Amino acid sequence: MIRPAMTMLAASALAIPAHSLAAAEIAISADGPVVELNVFESVSVAPDIATIGAGVTSEAPTATEALRQNSAEMQKVIARIKALGVADKDIQTTGINLNAMYDYNQEERRQVFRGYQASNRVSVILRKIDDAGKVLDALVAAGATDLNGPSFSIENDEDAKDTARKRAIERAQARVQAYADLFGYDGAKVLAIAESIEGRGAMPEMAKMRVSADMAAAAPPVQPGMVSTGISITIKYELVKDTPAASQR
Repeated sequence: MIRPAMTMLAASALAIPAHSLAAAEIAISADGPVVELNVFESVSVAPDIATIGAGVTSEAPTATEALRQNSAEMQKVIARIKALGVADKDIQTTGINLNAMYDYNQEERRQVFRGYQASNRVSVILRKIDDAGKVLDALVAAGATDLNGPSFSIENDEDAKDTARKRAIERAQARVQAYADLFGYDGAKVLAIAESIEGRGAMPEMAKMRVSADMAAAAPPVQPGMVSTGISITIKYELVKDTPAASQR
């Protein structure tokens, strides 16, 4: 006699707010063995947006002067970004910093104040990814002293995730059927499904590089390649035997 198996499932976060999960456990009973499978599937697609970071770093004897110079230079960079056709909603300030600078005097063995450094950085979304190299070149010409990126991503990856989801479920179905065959069962019944999303949004930014105006001689080559998006699913199955038709009447 097979003893009934018990499995606990936390209700999906897609259906219940996170603060309710602790009190939302559901007990599921099964007469046959329970198999839990974790399957991940990813799909590679061509990116449709690129994200770059651009900034200006300025140095001056006083904090006020450093910030004033930096603001003026950054205004030129932002104006250039907008002139390239980038919408306001795709330009976001990511950091403004003002710091004192010191040099170490070896003879006197002490820090010597030498002025202030101000920096301002923005993150820019490009919807014409083929223009990424041209935009980077233009930003240097406009006075940007720090650049990073581009990083490529998909703005709407729902179709790609649907494809990954379908593949993941097909793999899980084939795997659980193999378990059923090995243990003398006819098939499996789904008891619970949980899903997590992976690969949405921009990929990590590349390391920041310091640039100068004389680097703006030619637009850097940019290859967008492919990006991945995926689905990870956990499915609990109960292994079952076919019920004779006579017993179903």
